[in-house]
Amino acid sequence: MAAIVYQTNKKSGVIYAYKSISHWDKEKQQSRAKRVCIGRVDPETNQIIPTRKKALSAVIEKTDRGSVSIKPASRCFYGATYLFDQIGAETGVTEDLKKCFPNTYLQILSIVYYLILEDRNPLSRFPRWAALHRHPHGDVIPSQRSSELFASITEDARQRFFHLQGKRRVDREYLAYDSTSVSSYSKCLRQVRYGKNKDHEPLTQINLSLLFGQHSRLPFYYRKLSGNIPDVKTLRKLLVDMNTLGYEKIKVVLDRGFFSAANINDLYKNHMKFLIAAKLSLKLVQTNLDTVRDTMRTWSSYNQTYQLYMHSLPVTWDYSRDRPYKGDTIKADRRLYLHLYFSPERALEDEKAFNSWLTVLQGELESGQRRPDHETQYLKYFDVKNTPVRGLKVIAKEDALAEAKRNYGYFCLFSNEIKDAAEALAVYRNKDLVEKAFDNLKERLNLRRLVVSSEQSLDGKLFVQFISLIFLSFITRKMHENNLFKDHTLQDILDELDTIECFNVPGRDLHIGEITKRQMDLYSNLECSPPASLQ
Repeated sequence: MAAIVYQTNKKSGVIYAYKSISHWDKEKQQSRAKRVCIGRVDPETNQIIPTRKKALSAVIEKTDRGSVSIKPASRCFYGATYLFDQIGAETGVTEDLKKCFPNTYLQILSIVYYLILEDRNPLSRFPRWAALHRHPHGDVIPSQRSSELFASITEDARQRFFHLQGKRRVDREYLAYDSTSVSSYSKCLRQVRYGKNKDHEPLTQINLSLLFGQHSRLPFYYRKLSGNIPDVKTLRKLLVDMNTLGYEKIKVVLDRGFFSAANINDLYKNHMKFLIAAKLSLKLVQTNLDTVRDTMRTWSSYNQTYQLYMHSLPVTWDYSRDRPYKGDTIKADRRLYLHLYFSPERALEDEKAFNSWLTVLQGELESGQRRPDHETQYLKYFDVKNTPVRGLKVIAKEDALAEAKRNYGYFCLFSNEIKDAAEALAVYRNKDLVEKAFDNLKERLNLRRLVVSSEQSLDGKLFVQFISLIFLSFITRKMHENNLFKDHTLQDILDELDTIECFNVPGRDLHIGEITKRQMDLYSNLECSPPASLQ
C-alpha cells in the first residue's frame, strides 16, 4: 500500500515528501517499506512541489481517499499569540497588512509577535521561538530570509498601509507629533548624520518622527529623516505627507521645539487644527501675560484638578503666505487662543534651581576660577569690584535677578480650536504617549542601536517595529483603562498567557490546553474573548 510521509531536514529546515510503499518480507517475516522522494513542501501553501509530476500523481491515486496531512501533529504555546491575533483583527492591522502585503503579511505578523514576546532579543533567535509557538506564518524564518523580507517592504505599500489605518480613526482625534534620535555607526546608511539627541550629546544618528492618536492611544504614522535635521524643520514635510495621503481634517499636538512663525503659518495654510507649546519670551506671550499677571493668580482662576492657576484669552496671529507664482505675499489676521498657566510648585522649583546656579557662579568669581563659557552669565547677574583696601567683592544685580525670576512657574499653550485652558492642558499632557512609545521602540523592540546593512532593510525593519508598537500600545491602553498596572507589568501578563498550549492534529480542530481562572481574568480585563474551547 502506498502512502505519503514527511520528513524535515535538520540542517536546512526544508520538509520533504516521500512515497512510502509497504510490503511483506517473507524471508524476515516482517513488514518493510520503501521510500522515494517525490518533492518538497512549500512553507506558504503547504503544497508538495514535485520533483517528478507524474510520480506525484501516481502516488496520490494510490493513497487512501481523504485528506493528506502535510505536517505532523504538534504541541506549542498559543495563549499570547492568540491575544495578538485578536488585537490584529480589532485594530484592522491584519486586514490592512493583507491588502498591502498579500504575499508576506503572515511573515510580518510572525516577526511582530516575536519582537513583542521576546523582549530585546535579536532576530537570530526567531527559529527557536517559532518552533515553540503557534504564529501566523507557522514556519521558521531564517535570519537571511528576514533581511530579504525587510528589503521587500516598499515605500508604496507602507504608504497604502498608513492610508488604510488612518481612515479608521484620523478624523476623530488629536495626533501628538514628536521626534526622537536613534544612534547608528553604520557607514552605508545615507541619513546617518551627526546631531544632538535629547540629552544634547553629539552622536551619529538618524531621527524618527511619530504621530500618535490621543483618543485611540495608538501610533498612526512615522517617518525617518537625517540625524542633523532639527525638530522645527520637520513639520512642513509632515504636512505635505498628510496632504499626499488625503487627510484634510488633521489635528496635531506639538511641543515648543516645533514652534516657529513659519510653522504656524503652514498650519493655517493647510487648514489644520493645532495645539502647541511656546516660549514665554515671545513678544506675543509677554505682552498678553503682563496684562493678566496679577489678576490670573486669584481663586477664581485656580483649577483644583490640576492645582494650577489658568487664564485663556483670544489673540491675533499675523498670518502671511508668500505666493511665488504671483510674486506677492498674502497677509491677514487669524484668531488664536493663548492659554496661560501658573504653578506655585513649579515656581519654587525654578527659583531653587536658579539660586543653586547663582551660588556656583558666585563661587567661581570669588575664588578666581572663572570659566570662559560662564562669562556671559557673570556679566548678566553680578558686578565684580576689586579694590586695594576691600579686595575682591562680588555684588549681585538684583534687578537682573528679579527679571529672571519674574516668569518662574508660568507656561503657555496656543491653539486655533480649543478655547478652554483646562481642556487644552488635558490634551497637551496626553502627548507623553509619544515619549512612552519611543521608550517601547528603543527598549522593548530593540531600536536602541541600528544594526542593519542597507537602506531597504532599515526601512523595512522600522516598519515592522512600528507595527509591533501598535500591538504594544493597544495592550498598554487596555491595561490603563482597566487598572492592570496596579498589580501587573506588561511582561507579567504576556508571560502568564504565553504558558497556554494548543495541540494541533492535521485535519482536526485545534485543541486548547488548560486555562486558569487568573488567565481567564486577564483575557477579560484586556477585553479579549478567549478561544472558544476555553469557555
